[in-house]
Amino acid sequence: MRLNSTLLKATFFVAMGGATFTYAQVDPEVQDSVAIDSADYEQDILLSETVIIGKGIIDLEENRKTPVAVSTIRREEIQDKAVGNVEFPEILKNTPSVYVAGQSGGFGDSKMFLRGFDQSNTAFLLNGQPINGMEDGNMYWSNWSSMTDVANAIQVQRGLGASKLAISSVGGTVNIVTKATERNQGGMARFVMGNDSYFKGTVAYDTGLKGKWGFSMLLDYWQGHRKYARGTAGQGQSYFFSVGYKPNDHHNFNLMIFGAPQWHDQNYSKGMDEYAMYGDKYNDNYGFYNGEGTTWRKNYYHKPVMNLNWDWNINSQASLSTVLYASLGRGGGTGNFGSSSQSTNVLTDSGYANFDLVAANNMANSMSIGGIDNVGSYGSTGAIRASVNNHFWYGAVSNFNYDLNDYWSFNLGADLRFYKGDHFRQFSDLLGLNGWNETNINRSEDYVVTETFDANPWASLFNFADEDQRIGYDNSEKINYQGGFGQIEFTKGGFSAFVQGAVSNQSYQKFDRWNYQGEAESDKVNKLGYNIKGGLGYNFVDAHTVFANAGFYSRQPFLDNIFVANTVDLYVPEVDNEEITGFEVGYRYDTRKLKVNVNLYHTEWANRFVSISGEDISTLLTDITQIHKGIELDFFAKLSRKWSLRGYTSLGDWKYDGTTPTRTRDDETFETIDGEDLDLTGTYVGDAAQFTFGLGTQFEVARGLSFDFDMNYFARLYGTVDVDDVIESAQAGEVYQAEELAPYALVDGGMTYEFRLGAQKIRFRANVKNLFNTRHVAQFDGYGYVLGLGRTYNAGLQINF
Repeated sequence: MRLNSTLLKATFFVAMGGATFTYAQVDPEVQDSVAIDSADYEQDILLSETVIIGKGIIDLEENRKTPVAVSTIRREEIQDKAVGNVEFPEILKNTPSVYVAGQSGGFGDSKMFLRGFDQSNTAFLLNGQPINGMEDGNMYWSNWSSMTDVANAIQVQRGLGASKLAISSVGGTVNIVTKATERNQGGMARFVMGNDSYFKGTVAYDTGLKGKWGFSMLLDYWQGHRKYARGTAGQGQSYFFSVGYKPNDHHNFNLMIFGAPQWHDQNYSKGMDEYAMYGDKYNDNYGFYNGEGTTWRKNYYHKPVMNLNWDWNINSQASLSTVLYASLGRGGGTGNFGSSSQSTNVLTDSGYANFDLVAANNMANSMSIGGIDNVGSYGSTGAIRASVNNHFWYGAVSNFNYDLNDYWSFNLGADLRFYKGDHFRQFSDLLGLNGWNETNINRSEDYVVTETFDANPWASLFNFADEDQRIGYDNSEKINYQGGFGQIEFTKGGFSAFVQGAVSNQSYQKFDRWNYQGEAESDKVNKLGYNIKGGLGYNFVDAHTVFANAGFYSRQPFLDNIFVANTVDLYVPEVDNEEITGFEVGYRYDTRKLKVNVNLYHTEWANRFVSISGEDISTLLTDITQIHKGIELDFFAKLSRKWSLRGYTSLGDWKYDGTTPTRTRDDETFETIDGEDLDLTGTYVGDAAQFTFGLGTQFEVARGLSFDFDMNYFARLYGTVDVDDVIESAQAGEVYQAEELAPYALVDGGMTYEFRLGAQKIRFRANVKNLFNTRHVAQFDGYGYVLGLGRTYNAGLQINF
């Protein structure tokens, strides 16, 4: 059946869960056929047409004539393959130069690498709002556990990308576009079950646009006995509310609130001897206390996000888009506090953490202080602490776009961010003790901390330690950011060109209440950063396009690299901006039945600062340079109406380059001394596979019944660089290389069945990850080996009403 483009667009909006405020009505006589055949045409619909709000803020590749290296994952695939106990980054692994590891650590502990750069150096945007951590750039996926339920689409822009913001896009930019207030009335309920007692329930409802107003909501609950390894239980909820208001054809407003409070127990890397002794699901953080399962390591967090979007269509040439956003983060992570010989090193014969014996040791080694019995102290007892990270973050992004004529367009915008973070430790469980003798420069020798606080994401919003009950450290920081950006683009015939630029000022200030008399305040540090990038594209024959892009970033360092840990002192010499230079060329072939992309890239990341923690000392590396270059290819082929095939491959050559000076810091006295220079030239960058290959297929075997399979192969995977080994290799006159891990291939399978029960549309979906239960090492992190997940599965039923 062949449909006109207007009808297709209307169908696609319904299928994607989004809508515009102007759309074509679908003939009810062909509506059922449209629902069945819409997948045939999905690849022909622009992602930008699914964006309901923030059209000028969300920088999609389709909105610009000059291409960049990009992969797009649409709502249908997100809903199918990243549902339930499958984490958000997993949906990105079927794209070139993406590597995902860490899934065995616990729910939400995945790590994603793009072109060999970790998450802190890949920019993540939620409807145009930067969501990387302001202090260190990190992403914690447990805070976004139901992102797959509310995402309309994800666009992975590798390398320079399309974003105009001065953001941390060394590896690339990941644009997450969420649903907004829906145009049509309706709802759904979905129930998912998986391995290890996993359960997830989701309900959603949309009022549709009633006059000028509309409302959408989604509520979710999940829990799991464990992610994969023992002692990795988790539980959480999610909420999403969206209110839309369209007073006229020129203005569109949308208020969104999204949160995903959760807790999950964690697992870390191990030596191969430990896996051999206790099994691949071994977790020495987990054990029993008074007959109940207990862990040293639990993450708990609640990070509600709110944003208000305003799109103003001024006239046929000009538009203004603005988003105001705010985020409140509360929670932390638990661990042992006190003597490790009396806590984490106390194990049963089966390798479980022996909390009962720790408690007994506490009673035997406790003391009485100020009339309080059973008081512990750092050298002889053990307890469970929580390292708290509370923050408040708000900002705004605004972009004005103007089309001068048929050939020229430009835009100007502003990016403002304000951040305050508080960091301290508090007790979660004293393991039989009544208090803890914890002193600092402001406390007497007989000071006793007595309060404990639940590691619970809801309780953490308002219930956390006052200053007199904090332990270990207590500091805060403020980060303020002001940026401006602009772009001008020219298109004529098959030729296109653009130039982008951004400039920003970032200020840092730190406050310490633990290591100084009263509160110590650092100097305010200001760092100016900027970027400039440009590109050319030429569509020389129908369906054939070539392009080239180049750019330079002067990126401010993260706050963690500005100040010496646990002090308000600046590193000496002062840490300068990092310098990133990128070049890429590409070719694109785009027809109805076949799409092919080829990209070549070269990225130099210079003047890096890295702090590597060791036992009692940290090694500080300055002026590090990494060079990442490689080639990427991906394709999508529609072999027939019922059968599609896709594939990708990427080959990277990611190495350190040059000699870097080193310093070592005593983590107790904070004294820093100069060390040896390290020549890292030729050393491979670790943690992510430098060769990847994948194939995927989807085929319909009967009306409403389809199967899909994906195979991913990973090779040239190296461990983390070890400074001591680098020095030893240099002394021996050898080029140091970290351990190369064994290559591995994983196969995932899925099945979808859609049918109607009366007027209700019902959808069944089942997934099996690592179908053949392939044992593989996903990373070596310098402390031990991280095993990847074995076979996992889930199955769910969704009812639309």
